Amino acid sequence: MYKDNHLLAQLRSASLGRGDDVFVQGQGGRTFDAFFANAERYAALLAAKGVEPGDRVAVQVNKSLEALELYLGTVMTGAVFLPLNPDYTASEIAYFLQDATPHMFVHDPSRKSEMQAAAQAADVAHVMTLDAAGGGTLGDTAKAMPDGFVPVARTADDLAAILYTSGTTGRSKGAMLTHGALASNTATLVDYWRFTPDDVLIHALPIFHTHGLFVATNVALMAAAAMIFLPKFSPDAIFAAMPIATTLMGVPTFYTRLLDDPRLTKDITKNMRLFISGSAPLLAETHERWTERTDHKILERYGMTETNMNTSNPYDGARKPGTVGLPLPGVEVKIMDGSGAELGVDEIGSIEVRGDNVFAGYWQMPEKTAEELREDGWFVTGDLGVRDKDGYVSIVGRSKDLIISGGFNVYPKEVEVIIDDLPDVLESAVIGVPHADFGEAVVAVVVARDPALTAETISLATAGKLARFKCPKSVLIVDALPRNTMGKVQKKSLREEYNNLFN
Repeated sequence: MYKDNHLLAQLRSASLGRGDDVFVQGQGGRTFDAFFANAERYAALLAAKGVEPGDRVAVQVNKSLEALELYLGTVMTGAVFLPLNPDYTASEIAYFLQDATPHMFVHDPSRKSEMQAAAQAADVAHVMTLDAAGGGTLGDTAKAMPDGFVPVARTADDLAAILYTSGTTGRSKGAMLTHGALASNTATLVDYWRFTPDDVLIHALPIFHTHGLFVATNVALMAAAAMIFLPKFSPDAIFAAMPIATTLMGVPTFYTRLLDDPRLTKDITKNMRLFISGSAPLLAETHERWTERTDHKILERYGMTETNMNTSNPYDGARKPGTVGLPLPGVEVKIMDGSGAELGVDEIGSIEVRGDNVFAGYWQMPEKTAEELREDGWFVTGDLGVRDKDGYVSIVGRSKDLIISGGFNVYPKEVEVIIDDLPDVLESAVIGVPHADFGEAVVAVVVARDPALTAETISLATAGKLARFKCPKSVLIVDALPRNTMGKVQKKSLREEYNNLFN
């Protein structure tokens, strides 16, 4: 019954005939049949509320199995799933609702009072709630809906999701991801990383992000693998799961925190076959320490919201610390200079990628799309990289000032605006510096107008207006910011000066 819906057909095919197998352990658990039946109930509810093909369904909820079922249910209706970070404030949410114009907005019931005004201002037709236990107006209503919803036909070119990604200038951009982009990349990863129905994946990632939603979840579904579904990262839960699991997908923070725990041994990891890291750079030191403690080599890969996964260290073959590996099958990668010429081995330049994994453009931003996604399919990532003699790619920086902290994008200007608005601040520059736990830490370098200004004042101001991951991990008050002859603040100089701040 799913064959006419491109993405769903591929996510469901491996579990046909295995419907009674356990798909999810934890949070109530699900067999494959029960998981898809619940997704059908969500689809039936959305359709009853007037959600039509192409409509956006915005979802800002805490991690739950029901939220995953809602994702699949949205795709079943032919609609476009729009996951949003549950840490976003009401003022941040207002922008996404007004830009994406969703037909429905689903949020946690505990935030009803603050989200109501944002939804009303954006003229959202239906606002419903879903809590981490599967309750709320949406969850409770869905339980009474019938299963058996026949998915709406969708082709590879139809949109399945929009994920907002921050740049370094301008407003947040909604990356439009098609059924074909998600399905093709997932199929590549299942094969490249050797996933089978015998695998048990520890899922401790958030599900509003490419990594947890489209890499971890879609790979498990397409392989008919099981998941141990954790509400969040917890060393206790991870160590409890390892003896019965086979794989873990994580960000560098996972690995540095597990390395700090004496329970990490070769014995506890002996049932595991693969540890994958992404979303932020993993230090070579972390690679080496992990191998010493476990006899496993972490497999690092490189992806983006706009492209899903682009490169990966090989499953069989050398996994080189400090690199993100080789281009995945079906993905082209080239390193370019400023004039548009392709660079050779060991030459640093702008990374561009092309393949079926690449997004369809930015929502309602045709000029930005044309600037970064060329007519011939090459996407200008904004990352700077270098390729070695064996073809392995290393990310050496970004051509823009985007910060990736704990796997999440942070737009410096958004933080600077909050700080600069304080009466005792003359100016600020927000940068990212290396951090063993988060990959990069957000650091605010501030010039005070009043000598009495304290770092605590700035921290409190940002905490009240920004999601936690955007708030500075450190605030440095200085006499002046470095500038070039044209008066432009030199963030590169600041990054170099404070490169070892957290070492």
